[in-house]
Amino acid sequence: MGVFDDLKRSFKTGSSLTRLIYVNSFVFLFIKILEMVAVISGHPSMANVALSYLAIPASTDVLLTRPWTIITYMFLHQGFIHFLFNMMLLYWFGKIFISFLDQRKLVSVYLLGGIAGGLLYVAAYNLIPAFAEAVIGSVCMGASASVMAIVIAAAIYLPEMELFLPFFGNVKLKYLALITFLITSVFDFSVNTGGKIAHIGGALLGFAYGYGLKNGNDIGAWLNAFLDFVVTIFKPRKKLKVTYRKAKTESYTKPKTDYDYNRSKAEHQKAIDHILDKISKGGYESLTKEEKELLFRESQKKN
Repeated sequence: MGVFDDLKRSFKTGSSLTRLIYVNSFVFLFIKILEMVAVISGHPSMANVALSYLAIPASTDVLLTRPWTIITYMFLHQGFIHFLFNMMLLYWFGKIFISFLDQRKLVSVYLLGGIAGGLLYVAAYNLIPAFAEAVIGSVCMGASASVMAIVIAAAIYLPEMELFLPFFGNVKLKYLALITFLITSVFDFSVNTGGKIAHIGGALLGFAYGYGLKNGNDIGAWLNAFLDFVVTIFKPRKKLKVTYRKAKTESYTKPKTDYDYNRSKAEHQKAIDHILDKISKGGYESLTKEEKELLFRESQKKN
């Protein structure tokens, strides 16, 4: 329970970048546990069924029956190397992103990049004749499109920023992003073609987002507003405090705990001591109207 509590606390208090990495990690661990259970139980196809309901399908007919996959696919990984590489890129470029832009923008770029990548993947497989035979049964998964959106958005917004790389020295962010894009999305295009198409969709979104920010336009503002609305709906409402009245001119809020009561009492006494100190130095007339009223109420309590 100690480890679980630490993870829970870290998730609640961590940055948006930390939470994105945690969600990806939890989903990856869930899939690995499910694969282990599937083998032990003698139903190896069980894990594949779960993947098919979380990965985005190329078939529009299937996608219409699983619309949630446009979101779930961008947190889904099956291979460890795929997962590790994406999380490393997300961490490195995510740290750069939130160092100059706020965390809410990071979340919106991640989600919008993933959505753009997923939609381009589906569109390409349904509109380009070369993919016609591969539509049925083809699915896409991984955070690559989302990560690529963050990489490109950061590079467009901070193109001249320099990073030190071992063996290479200082490299400008725009060149590092370009190399990352070429290696992950263009080279060996015949391998994992669907995934690379999704990368390109994410990169295009990142370009539009970074360019928009440089010109004072946040194209993800609507998504942030929507997420704020959703959080407000599900956020637990604070309990109302019970207020008691001792006199017409005085009210106080019932403390929740002994700690709150003692702290309130100490603060009140501190205010009284301050008033008495002012009287000793400058006389009664040196007090403000509020201080005189507080002193009067205190004297009434003692009578």
